[in-house]
Amino acid sequence: MNLKQLASQIHADILASADPAYKEGATRYFKEPIKIYGVRTPDVRRIASKYAMLLKKESSDTVWQLSELLLQTGYMEEATIAIALVYARKAAWKTDDFKILERWLHTYVSNWAICDDLCNHSIAYCIETFPATLPTIHAWTTSDNRWVRRAAAVSFILPARAGANLADVLPIAKALLHDTDDLVQKGCGWMLREAAKNHPQEIIDYIEAHKKTMPRTMLRYAIERMPADIKKQLMSKL
Repeated sequence: MNLKQLASQIHADILASADPAYKEGATRYFKEPIKIYGVRTPDVRRIASKYAMLLKKESSDTVWQLSELLLQTGYMEEATIAIALVYARKAAWKTDDFKILERWLHTYVSNWAICDDLCNHSIAYCIETFPATLPTIHAWTTSDNRWVRRAAAVSFILPARAGANLADVLPIAKALLHDTDDLVQKGCGWMLREAAKNHPQEIIDYIEAHKKTMPRTMLRYAIERMPADIKKQLMSKL
């Protein structure tokens, strides 16, 4: 299989679905510069599903290599498809494949949307399937890269929502407590909000203990869906 030709076919499918008006709106939505063709998310997912089916009989190495080619373009749509293609083959992943995902995080992630796309499914799957990856994810909290620090929190969104990994959520939250980046703060607050669904008292106790030094953005995200009386309690005496 000629991977460059296949990447070109994917590129052509993307361009065929591009909407200039959507591109303009999406470009304004992000604070940081982005590379985007202007394809709506359902159409991007449709293209990803099409090629995941076409690649079903190809080796996992072929899918990883194709996905790397797509990521190298720097465009959001191709990044989304790349992540979806490898995730479709997750049953065949080995522990060392986490190292590829980590390299992608450091190399190709340049905005919160791609960060969350990579973390909410692929990295979350590694957390569940390969617990040996946990120390590495904890170490991301000290990175100079804002997206890597956000990833440390956002990777636990789905596990936290399922009631798992509280023993990781609280140390991650503590490590990011004084992060000055608003998108890291939002990611950490989101993680706490999801953890509170199954462990409300533990999260309330954590916030109560740290609310005076917790960035207001992180606090607002963390308590957003709590009952009104709990919100009032946690916002008092700030």
